[in-house]
Amino acid sequence: MQLYQALITLDGWTFLAQICNLMIQLVIFKKLLLNPVKKVIAERKAKADSQIADAEKLRTEAEAMKAEYEQNLQNARTEANQIVAAAQKTAAARSEELLGEARAQAAALKQKAETDIAQERKKAVNEVKDEIGGMAMEIASKVVEREIKEADHQDLIDEFIKNVGEAS
Repeated sequence: MQLYQALITLDGWTFLAQICNLMIQLVIFKKLLLNPVKKVIAERKAKADSQIADAEKLRTEAEAMKAEYEQNLQNARTEANQIVAAAQKTAAARSEELLGEARAQAAALKQKAETDIAQERKKAVNEVKDEIGGMAMEIASKVVEREIKEADHQDLIDEFIKNVGEAS
């Protein structure tokens, strides 16, 4: 038991030597291990903070690009709508213009046709008058050649009416 008691006893110089030994180990531990570990941790923290900042910056840029893209898309849609509206307006104007030209051409053709019909009618009337005049001259010459008798006169009138009916 004494052996065990010697292990438990507290000796002043041994205690002081152990305390000094502990302090020396702590200083060595701090210099050789703790400072480099703190340095590595600080570097990793700085690197992580840098990556987080870069990621935040990239996210902000991506959001800005997305907003710009959406704005460009909206502008493109607006411009497309304006182009379609302008094309529809132009098409409507061109359609009205073509309809107006077609109406004018139709009116001109109708007027020309009416003029041609009137000329043909005058021509036909003049031809009929010429034929009637020619027939009247024939009848007059036949009447002058013959002596007019009532029956001959009636025959000449019937022949004239027959000739006029055939000429028409």
